[in-house]
Amino acid sequence: MGCAPMPSIGRVCSERIATFVRQENAICCILANRERVLLPLFVASHIAIGDEITFPIPDQEAVGPELVIKKTRSVRRTCLYLAPIGYITPPKLDKRHQGFVSAAVRDGNLGVSWVFLGCETLRDYFYCISTEERAPERGTLYKTLHVGASASLAEIRVAFKLRSLELKTVGVALAEHVKLERAFNILAHPELRAHYDSLLGDLDVPAIFPYGGFGSLLVTGERSRDGQTFFARRILAFLPEQRHRHFHLPLRNCDFYADKAVCRDVRGHLEFWVDPVLLHVAWDPSWNRWKHLLSSKLEVDGVFVRSGKYKKRDRNWDLVDWETALPSRLSVKLPTDFEHDIERARNTYSLFGRYSRALDQIRLCLEHKAIERKDLVRMCSELRIPGDFDIAQISWRPDYDPFFYRELSRHARRTYLFRDEYIFEVEKAVVIETPQLGHATYVFTKPRNMDSFLILYTKTAKSDIRKNHDNIAERLGFLTRVVHGANLRAWLREVRQRVGDETFSGREQIQAVNL
Repeated sequence: MGCAPMPSIGRVCSERIATFVRQENAICCILANRERVLLPLFVASHIAIGDEITFPIPDQEAVGPELVIKKTRSVRRTCLYLAPIGYITPPKLDKRHQGFVSAAVRDGNLGVSWVFLGCETLRDYFYCISTEERAPERGTLYKTLHVGASASLAEIRVAFKLRSLELKTVGVALAEHVKLERAFNILAHPELRAHYDSLLGDLDVPAIFPYGGFGSLLVTGERSRDGQTFFARRILAFLPEQRHRHFHLPLRNCDFYADKAVCRDVRGHLEFWVDPVLLHVAWDPSWNRWKHLLSSKLEVDGVFVRSGKYKKRDRNWDLVDWETALPSRLSVKLPTDFEHDIERARNTYSLFGRYSRALDQIRLCLEHKAIERKDLVRMCSELRIPGDFDIAQISWRPDYDPFFYRELSRHARRTYLFRDEYIFEVEKAVVIETPQLGHATYVFTKPRNMDSFLILYTKTAKSDIRKNHDNIAERLGFLTRVVHGANLRAWLREVRQRVGDETFSGREQIQAVNL
């Protein structure tokens, strides 16, 4: 686990609140020294006249995301702490064998490095489960949504939509809508739902902080003697760090289960769950067998919250950021030709199975030499493989973006296949592409004799080209390797520059990028 940086204490203001005025998006506090400061609106219900507020002095009148409020009129002199938190550790046991999690304070200026949260406080705030004997019976999250504990993800989404309409019709308070949305965001996330079910069965199970933290946390409790740790007794409010995103994601990036699917963008560090109601289509786990043959992309629009986890790289532990979509704020659309794409992918996969022996013979030939595509088509015909079968699919990988292949093949005079690679002979260069995530595009000068180039290249490893062993890079005319990356425009721009072919530009290219 990484360590939170020691906050640097700068200029700090501590004053009593003389009065305050609620505004549209904030609350304006007038202090005893007649200074004015703005506080986040969700803090309004937890402050009163006479409370003492401590905060770092900002450049403007708006208070930053960190402050301490002492309740002077409370018998126990309650202390409130608003902090920007980052990574939250998994549950641990303290000396009394009680579970807790630690939230790292980000950019703190009041001397606090960590906020310790007992697992019972997490159960009470996020999961509506209280261990106190005098606590009122609040029911379960399932009852909040009016569904049974065995309801599918699709049934839970339908119940959420119906219940939301009911609350809007009746005109209940905002708190009821927040409660409903929080219940849905827990139960619509399969991992959080499994954790919630385990909490219902055993209160001794350590509760986890849902969606990993990162946001503004308002808690009540007290500071440690050295002031570096705040022990939270109760969570008053949590506002996650949110970002609205609108993008397109290949359907092949989804893993399909019986009643749900998880979609991931590894490069963008994004993840979200979908159900048949959200996509308006039914599926089954068999889709995983041929999903890599799909070209359709999901149009995703939603609110994503930031989370993270530590992963060991070499000998160091690095915090890797991920963003997860809130199920209640997620919208997904399929293209109009989706059904045709499904049928095509199924048929192609069926051909792979029906003509597996013939395709194995072709793969064996490709292991030893590069073969032009038109010759492969002829071989398929001799092996009685249907003419509508795309032979290029035998090298395809599920995580490969077809944009790269489509753009290069559109400008290629001749295309060759070799092992798991595509070799494109364009007007002024030779471009080699591996249809798999993590690989780069290799660009070579146009050889005088293509056959001699292919013979030499098929006997050379990529690592030898990069390191120029025995001067092989110069002999092959190696120019550069262009990393795919997430920016398709940048890849296309660099390939066009290296190839020296202006036909790679134009309106058609820009439209292809935006698919």
